[in-house]
Amino acid sequence: QVQLVESGGGLVQAGSSLRVSCAASGRTFSTYRMGWFRQAPGKDREFVAGCSWSGDRTYYADSVKGRFTISRDNAKNTVYLQMNSLKPEDPSVYYCAAGSGTRGSYGYTRLSEWNYWGQGTQVTVSS
Repeated sequence: QVQLVESGGGLVQAGSSLRVSCAASGRTFSTYRMGWFRQAPGKDREFVAGCSWSGDRTYYADSVKGRFTISRDNAKNTVYLQMNSLKPEDPSVYYCAAGSGTRGSYGYTRLSEWNYWGQGTQVTVSS
């Protein structure tokens, strides 16, 4: 069982940066692949970024590639999403997710492929 708590959301200006964090409970954090999703009002939740157990393998949605970076610190049971050059279309509730798998698990983007979810943190971008 993993419990996830996001933090770090807020209101920022377009073009600026923001880092959101997700703290996980449990001693098995390092054996879960981690990811970030987002959901805007009236839209489906969509994949943003994911990483493997160690964080050495990362992958991104095309809409954020080159601007967002996912990373994790297994010693702190925390995963991060660094968001640079924020755009007006980026505002959403950002959700952290954890998924079971093997050390090389990679490339999961569908909601059904993730086992645990946080409650979300709101990111708002002003133009």
